[in-house]
Amino acid sequence: MNWESNVRKVVPYVPGEQPTGKVIKLNTNENPYPPAPGVEALLKNFDVSLLKKYPEADCHTLVSALAEKYNVKPSQVFVGVGSDDVLAMAFLTFFNSEKSILFPDITYSFYDVWASLFKIPYEQIPLDDEFRIHPEDYEKENGGVVIANPNAPTGVFMGLDGIRKILDANRDVVCIVDEAYVDFGAESALSLLDEYDNLLVIQTFSKSRSMAGLRIGFAIGSEKMIKYLNDVKYSYNSYTMNSITLEIGVEAVRDDAYFRSTCEKIIATRERLKGQLRDLGFEFQDSKTNFIFAKHASVPAEHIFKELKSRNIYVRYWNKPRISEYLRISVGTDEECDTLVANLKEILN
Repeated sequence: MNWESNVRKVVPYVPGEQPTGKVIKLNTNENPYPPAPGVEALLKNFDVSLLKKYPEADCHTLVSALAEKYNVKPSQVFVGVGSDDVLAMAFLTFFNSEKSILFPDITYSFYDVWASLFKIPYEQIPLDDEFRIHPEDYEKENGGVVIANPNAPTGVFMGLDGIRKILDANRDVVCIVDEAYVDFGAESALSLLDEYDNLLVIQTFSKSRSMAGLRIGFAIGSEKMIKYLNDVKYSYNSYTMNSITLEIGVEAVRDDAYFRSTCEKIIATRERLKGQLRDLGFEFQDSKTNFIFAKHASVPAEHIFKELKSRNIYVRYWNKPRISEYLRISVGTDEECDTLVANLKEILN
């Protein structure tokens, strides 16, 4: 018996390295600042006796906090174990036709993995030479559309006029806008929800709320859409979010002032780093994220990547078509970015 003939074989997503020890880690777009102060206080005082019971299956504590924050009904909010979990549930729920779903050729590299895993046909639409999406490229028959906005790893943001054009051309399929980086200076498509019942907006606590290690993601859409998502979730795993995570998530949502101040610090550092990189000969499209996707005018990206790594400074490099000369550099603290720049000067000279 050849049992391997029935194995579901896929090429898996490859996450960024998670080095240990004393390093400057600018390779996975984590927030360099700690979570809101209330998160630490809650952890110190959490009643561990609650762990003997199952958590809320409907996650209503966190769902209600998010609904209040974004001025929608709780029935319009879905939460999951990071936005990856939410996106995977959305793929499984909404992309169930024989038509190909559409997403860019350079984007979050989990999209084609989920499509392959769930046996969803897909077509990757090429970005232009400046890594921009052209909405008219999505005006074709399809089984759904997925757009990361701002896009990753490019950092390029498409205005809501572009999103609206894609939605207008695709009224009969679900359109997902993945907004993992929207809090760093971009405009959310949440304002379009009242006009488009086929729009699903997905965000995460991993970046702007400094909680990549806890895993919280959420989606906001029409009530009907969220019901369908929950139906699939309850058919897959009823208790996706643990009790500690639900309470901590609520605390993070409540401290809006801390959230905004942290984002502002990252934006300020990003803008400063842009100037420093340009002075060193790097080229890049404008970024509305917590990273910069840059190539050097004359020095190969792989060489820079390896030299930085040898100095315990980690950035992200992909040896893939169209982007093999680019590095994705996460925005750290001012001190971390200054150290990065100082080492780059040595490597490039």
